[in-house]
Amino acid sequence: MARLKEVYRKQIAPKLKEELQLGNVMEVPRITKITLNMGIGEAIGDKKIIDNAVADLEKITGQKVVVTHARKSIAGFKVREGWPIGVKVTLRNDRMYEFLDRLLAISLPRVRDFRGLNAKSFDGRGNYSMGVKEQIIFPEIDYDKIDALRGLDITLTTTARTDEEGRALLRAFNFPFRN
Repeated sequence: MARLKEVYRKQIAPKLKEELQLGNVMEVPRITKITLNMGIGEAIGDKKIIDNAVADLEKITGQKVVVTHARKSIAGFKVREGWPIGVKVTLRNDRMYEFLDRLLAISLPRVRDFRGLNAKSFDGRGNYSMGVKEQIIFPEIDYDKIDALRGLDITLTTTARTDEEGRALLRAFNFPFRN
């Protein structure tokens, strides 16, 4: 079992149940999935860029990546329907907790000029989204072997009903929010 999953079950869940004054342990907010998305607009003319992005995201997550395609043509962006424009992966259960552990302990401290995460990036339903400007903050990526610096979006989907519950959950996981 992943270390953070154990910590959640034994320490965080009982503490949150008391803090949020919940009657049932199943009402306690939990993280259900983490979605990583890498939009690659410059990949329109080059399939090699998509392949490199897929390889990077597979190294980071240890899981197969899905290539996303344009739903409709947009002349302003020079995009045709069906062309590959991004890659995404959804992590659940043990892989999700292991990724979260690596993100909090190793990757976020490696971000240049890191002053904490924005505490206002909640969506109104307790889900949290953040962006990473460079994929090289992850230890699985070798700096010498990448072709370009690419950012990615990380979305944590929770069972929290409000932003306050979601914020309490992520604070319990020691997310470094700035005040």
